[in-house]
Amino acid sequence: MRISDRLLLVGALALAGCSGGQGSEQSDGPAAAQKPGLPIDCALAGAQGFSRDCTVEQSAAGQDVILTVRHPDGGFRRLRVTHDGKGVASADGAQPTRVSVADARQIEVQVGEDRYRLPATVGPR
Repeated sequence: MRISDRLLLVGALALAGCSGGQGSEQSDGPAAAQKPGLPIDCALAGAQGFSRDCTVEQSAAGQDVILTVRHPDGGFRRLRVTHDGKGVASADGAQPTRVSVADARQIEVQVGEDRYRLPATVGPR
């Protein structure tokens, strides 16, 4: 299933208020070690079910929007938001990214054995 060219990652709005390290509450102390970002569902290393154990943060790299998905064990994946209707692509790895529509508000992204559900709006083609 091809994702519509009207796919919009909602992260731009949702993550603006949730991304760590921004605003007047910046700190290098214990609070900075807390999980930053928006909590998302993930199924890591081929897990059958999803759990809300991961977070996602948004940043810019030149013209690109980069999403950093953080795992509870400290691992992470970087995804680049695409403008070709596919949603996201791997930003720094050789493993291919598979994207499918989970529902009208989420896409499911698979990289290797890891799967993530990211907020998105899927519009008509």
